[in-house]
Amino acid sequence: MTNQGDERVVVIIGAGPAGLTAAWELLKQPGMHPIILEESEYIGGIARTARYKGNHMDIGGHRFFTKSAWVRDLWQEIMPMQGAPALDDLRLGVEKPLAPGGPDPEREDRVMLVRNRVSRIFYLRHFFDYPISIKLATFVNLGLWRTLRAGVGYLAAAVHKRPEKSLEDFYVNRFGYPLYAMFFEKYTEKLWGVHPSKIAPDWGAQRVKGLSLSKAVFETLRKAFRRGYQSGETSLIEQFAYPKRGPGQLWETLAQEAQNRGAQLYMQASVTQLIPGDGGIRAVVYRDAQGQAHELQADAVLSSMPIKDVVAALGAGVPQNVRCIAEALPYRDFITVGLLLKGLKLRNTTARKTLGNIAPDCWIYIQEPDVRVGRMQLFNNWSPYMVADADHTVWVGLEYFCAEGDELWAMQPQAFIDMAVAEMVKIGIINAADVLDATHIRVKKAYPAYFGAYAQFDTVRAHLDAYDNLYCIGRNGQHRYNNMDHSMLTALEAARLVCAGGGDKAALWGVNTEEDYHEGK
Repeated sequence: MTNQGDERVVVIIGAGPAGLTAAWELLKQPGMHPIILEESEYIGGIARTARYKGNHMDIGGHRFFTKSAWVRDLWQEIMPMQGAPALDDLRLGVEKPLAPGGPDPEREDRVMLVRNRVSRIFYLRHFFDYPISIKLATFVNLGLWRTLRAGVGYLAAAVHKRPEKSLEDFYVNRFGYPLYAMFFEKYTEKLWGVHPSKIAPDWGAQRVKGLSLSKAVFETLRKAFRRGYQSGETSLIEQFAYPKRGPGQLWETLAQEAQNRGAQLYMQASVTQLIPGDGGIRAVVYRDAQGQAHELQADAVLSSMPIKDVVAALGAGVPQNVRCIAEALPYRDFITVGLLLKGLKLRNTTARKTLGNIAPDCWIYIQEPDVRVGRMQLFNNWSPYMVADADHTVWVGLEYFCAEGDELWAMQPQAFIDMAVAEMVKIGIINAADVLDATHIRVKKAYPAYFGAYAQFDTVRAHLDAYDNLYCIGRNGQHRYNNMDHSMLTALEAARLVCAGGGDKAALWGVNTEEDYHEGK
């Protein structure tokens, strides 16, 4: 393909939140022609919806909550908020805020639901609120000795702050060592495969920067004395928006809308080469599903593929030190086991109503050191429309963090499923006889990691920034643990730069570096 007339061809690598948002934004400007290359057969990247026999799986768990009005408006432009109750709220008599004139989820599919945020920690075979709350149940479940140790440890951390050289330092400064050891150390090691003392504090600064024990106390008191109070912190919000059929539904809809407006989308298109020229990237080579090579001339390239693959695609012209750092950049992969169950052994002991009286959580962090599972999602609570038969079955996802090629990754699917079931039985969450069906999904490069060669990442970034029409966007594109909205904002910044004919990329890399935003654990 070659440029024709005044048309500017923008090649976008990846059809995830960043890539699709970039295409959508570029389509608003005359003369822009986005071409999206997606390596897999799925839309949405890690934010896709997997499907299994009528049941839907959210790969990784994605709350649609943002402090950006621009992001929120885009979401609602693609999928408007519900104007009538969803199935479970209708049955249970639960009231949610409804959008006047919004679609009825019982009649229409293209609709965003309002869902309750419930996330808890499972530790010592008990539930603890996440974030940790200051209430009697917390102290009872911890026991007197652990509670005293936690209090003394927190006071010690308040008096003496560690220099924050590692993620361990980051957590200890905010919670004290005993609470860190109980609620963060082992889970973080499960997630990353290395001890928190070996991980840069950047991950904490992006993901849990707004949390501390003092904030947990403050939030508890404000909720008690201010009726209707809503926290501004993402991890403390009580409701969020969610597509009826999972996050992938929104991105699939956006992909179709973008194509309707003129974008081109090629699936199973694997980028193999970025051809430099004139200070930038002049062409992109990709292979299709049949292995045939194609070359696209490009006025600009927006890449959300992993940084190590970008550097490899640039070829021999990359300095040796940059190539070595990029090749060694660490990632964490994960495996999800979907279990279809007759029910859970866990009962709902909260005041929240649920269909079948199942536990009300969207996800549960499994802190138990005697199992390898890291997190459990209950898809019935994300949306009742995620489950083929929400009245009679429970559909859960069990997440295991691993590295491509390791013992977990190499395990045969059925053996892995058997292990996952045995672990859930061991910690008392399910009965083996209640398992009706199961599936196994591997996800590569789900989490860019913050150890090892990451310490030299700025060297790689500087080299990539030197290509004046190459813009790195999204989670893997920036090797940063972004949320969906952050990934979208990187796409917005990149699209602005393309439309302006280039410029300083500092704002592009500056997304998700503010001090008052975080999400999840």
